[in-house]
Amino acid sequence: MKKIILVILIVLSIGIEDVWAKDAETLGDLRKAYNDLLYEKQQSDNKSAAAKREQAEKEAAIKQAQKDLAMAEMEQNEAQADIEESNLKIEALKKESEKVLQYMQQVQGQNAYVEYVTGATSMTEMITRIEAVKQVSGYIQDTVDNLEEEIKKNEELVRTLKDKQAKLDKQIVSYEETVKKLVANAAEFDKYSNSIDEKLVSAKKILDENVKICKENLGKTDDSVKLSDCSKVPVNGTWLKPLKYGVITSTIGYRWGSYHNAIDIGGNSEGTAIYAAAAGQVASIMNRTSCGGNRVYVYVTVNGVKYTTFYYHLLKINVKVGDIVDQNTVIGTVGGGRSTSSAYGGYDTCTTGAHLHFGVAKGWYPYHVGSGYVITPPGFPNREGYRFTSRTDFYKG
Repeated sequence: MKKIILVILIVLSIGIEDVWAKDAETLGDLRKAYNDLLYEKQQSDNKSAAAKREQAEKEAAIKQAQKDLAMAEMEQNEAQADIEESNLKIEALKKESEKVLQYMQQVQGQNAYVEYVTGATSMTEMITRIEAVKQVSGYIQDTVDNLEEEIKKNEELVRTLKDKQAKLDKQIVSYEETVKKLVANAAEFDKYSNSIDEKLVSAKKILDENVKICKENLGKTDDSVKLSDCSKVPVNGTWLKPLKYGVITSTIGYRWGSYHNAIDIGGNSEGTAIYAAAAGQVASIMNRTSCGGNRVYVYVTVNGVKYTTFYYHLLKINVKVGDIVDQNTVIGTVGGGRSTSSAYGGYDTCTTGAHLHFGVAKGWYPYHVGSGYVITPPGFPNREGYRFTSRTDFYKG
């Protein structure tokens, strides 16, 4: 299962590298990236729906098990009541039996018993009288035996019902645990699907904007059209800093379980002007992303080498896709602080303080630069604490 993990840090920002990053060279690549996201979203939605269906089934099973448990408890109470009633009957019949036996013992040696037996008018009647006394005692004993057998049956029923209750209790606990997991899974799928929705919007916008640029510059929009052929990127001879002042607060590399694909430049308040580090063409723009906020990607060529420069956590964006920018162009302003950070009620979860996430990668990538292409921005060291006080400061090591 894929997971989107966002870790809110106590420092300025976290590693930012999207899981669907690919090197797009043609319009066909952009279309495929968009269609892949559509498919991924459908799969995520299907899994979420399946989890919710299973959740509903388990919740129904819990209700049925609870009904069965209530029925088992009622049957157990009824069986216990039968046992108690049978015990009372046994006690009564035992007392009655004892009286009869006592009577028989008393009268066997007395004239009353003899008179009762010999008082018969015939031998048949005498035998009948003798048997009658025996039958009374035997009837009582048989009744007691039957009642004791019934008690055994009821006690076995109680044991069976208790076992059933224990199993139902375990079943309910198991179902409840399953429901908790399913609820968590469905929520996770929904969260992931929402993340894909955000990427779909960006991917569609990037595709549409590049189709427009290619149509205007080449008159072609088929899948084989190379994005580099559509661009009108100016040539540069050097690099400048994107800010007039700053200090590196975080470097490129793995940290906290993710890859940070740029340097973070702090020391400026929100609203500070951000300049293009090199002249180029705006390749793509992503607005209000949940991790990175407002982003700008610019294609540049310096000394014959193609690069992509990217700027995250912008408070405002002053350019649009297709714009040609030079090194004096203010592409946007510093954000990432109280105005945009989720720590202060904003939308950007990957920042807790004003700063610029500035990155450079070899090659042209209209969105989501992979870690394999990232380099340390020219003129900067990849170490925290480095300060610069002008755009022309160039660190040479």
